Amino acid sequence: MADMGAFREAVIAWAAGDRNDPGGSGDSGGSARELAARLSVRAVVLLEGPSDVAAVDALAASRGRDLAAEGVCVLPMGGAMSVGRFAHLLGPSGLGLRLTGLCDERERRYYTRGWERAGAAQDGFFVCAADLEDELIRALGVTRVEELVRAEGDLRPLQTFLRQPAQQGRSSQQQLRRFLGTKKGRKIHYGRVLVEALDPDRVPAPLDDLLAVL
Repeated sequence: MADMGAFREAVIAWAAGDRNDPGGSGDSGGSARELAARLSVRAVVLLEGPSDVAAVDALAASRGRDLAAEGVCVLPMGGAMSVGRFAHLLGPSGLGLRLTGLCDERERRYYTRGWERAGAAQDGFFVCAADLEDELIRALGVTRVEELVRAEGDLRPLQTFLRQPAQQGRSSQQQLRRFLGTKKGRKIHYGRVLVEALDPDRVPAPLDDLLAVL
């Protein structure tokens, strides 16, 4: 039975190989269109990568929501510069799905341009001041994040990382943010861990606002 994962894979393949086929006549484009109809997909959340997906999914789960069952596809694009392509294929100029997303401040221009070219509403995405990890660390506080790192068995790697000359002079928040990106899979893991540790009233505004519109 087809699921949202199949739709996500079809869209990613379409974006990679059928860039000039917004009508969906190619194999992957046709599959995406068929799956969108079969699964009653109504909205797509365009995110830079899998760590953002982990955070969004964790917050949805904490609120008792199953986004896939609600017809929402949470999609990692493999980089913010791809947003224009995905928006074109999925938004008003393509499959006609509602678009939303989450990006870093430095990526805002890519989202703004992608939304504009796709004919989507310009208020449809939400912006983190630096990035989502920074938002989560600020919401939890450095002490709490360090406690979580210890609980996850990463205290020794963190201590080794903090002794590096490049980390001297940086704030504790900046150090933690950089540490999360030093090992493959760590950002994904902590995307879930940090969100699950949040008090309900401490969810960063961009992430909270994103869930509220879905």
